[in-house]
Amino acid sequence: MRHGNSAECRRCARLLAGPATGRVDAPLALALAAFLGLLPGTIEPLLSVAAHGALRTCWLWSGIVGLWHDGFVSLAIIVGAFCLAFPYLYLVALLAVLTALRLGVRARLGPMFRWVMLLRPWMMLEIFLVGCFVAYSRLRLVVGVQVLAGGWCLMAATLALLLALTQLDERTVWDALPLRHARRYSRWHALWHARRADHGAAIACTACELLVSDAHAGGACPRCGATLHARKPYAFTVTAALVAAGFLLYIPANALPVLTLVSFGHQQSNTIITGVLELIHNRLWPLALIVFLASIVVPLLKLCGLTWMLLATLQGSRRTVLARTRFFRLIDAVGSWSNIDVFVASVLVALLQFGEIAQARAGTGLTAFAAVVVLTMIATRTFDTRLMWDA
Repeated sequence: MRHGNSAECRRCARLLAGPATGRVDAPLALALAAFLGLLPGTIEPLLSVAAHGALRTCWLWSGIVGLWHDGFVSLAIIVGAFCLAFPYLYLVALLAVLTALRLGVRARLGPMFRWVMLLRPWMMLEIFLVGCFVAYSRLRLVVGVQVLAGGWCLMAATLALLLALTQLDERTVWDALPLRHARRYSRWHALWHARRADHGAAIACTACELLVSDAHAGGACPRCGATLHARKPYAFTVTAALVAAGFLLYIPANALPVLTLVSFGHQQSNTIITGVLELIHNRLWPLALIVFLASIVVPLLKLCGLTWMLLATLQGSRRTVLARTRFFRLIDAVGSWSNIDVFVASVLVALLQFGEIAQARAGTGLTAFAAVVVLTMIATRTFDTRLMWDA
């Protein structure tokens, strides 16, 4: 690979190495900037609301506390993990790996970088930020809202993190990390294993894509420590069960209220669709479109798409296998954005707490909706796309 070039799979067009190949300094600097921006974004307040002479301030963790006190423990854990715990774990692990590469430390950091890649879909700072913006747009129609220092720091940290991810090339990191029993996995061995792959005698690690002999099936990958399987065990059965559970929960997630607003004793319960209609009524068309696509279209698209792939795999169909693979990548990439409504509710629950004057409470539909999002995200990770190509 030359600098600035890209490499794609000749069969399914998956990007194997991008133009950022070989860069370590840029993603390291940007990841460090994101970490330094996230610290004040956590400590300082994000937003403040003034209503009827009262002032309410919201921190990054305020929604977690509010949901916990309202009895929605599972939602509080989800928001705390996706917006607080996982971002810090992700950045600390990423900084450790990139710093070691920059300093030339030959430590075995493959397992740590594997966890970095596993945490990425579950680290949702950018989605939480969009949720804050939707909540801000809804609140400013009725009360005074102000973005505070923590909010600006969180925006800067999220932007720096997204820029770091555009400059980070996974293959560059994997190729620089040492292998366990390096003598047994020389460059000649790697070439030999690659040639054996044409005859079905090699296994590609699903985490770091290292090619090893099929004799290592069931053992640990010498680079990242992941368990090697020719095909993920029980991938079809587990994915089918998760999709079925997702379909069952999709109905209450859209039928039951996700948020209840109380104003001077008047109670208004909102479902996901009524929240979209409210945004349209207030002429917030772009936000209404984002929420509609992320909260209604994307979960249904993921469930129907995975059902299509499962049925085609069960039938051993060779038709549209390339289209199915590309569609799988699409729903895997956008699946986490369905959590916007969960984050909007957490911000509103944290800010709108003025007693009988104005109050926001999470609804039971929000728990079902969060479960649908989590189940579909797990389903895309348990499914093995190689099962489709076996046909």
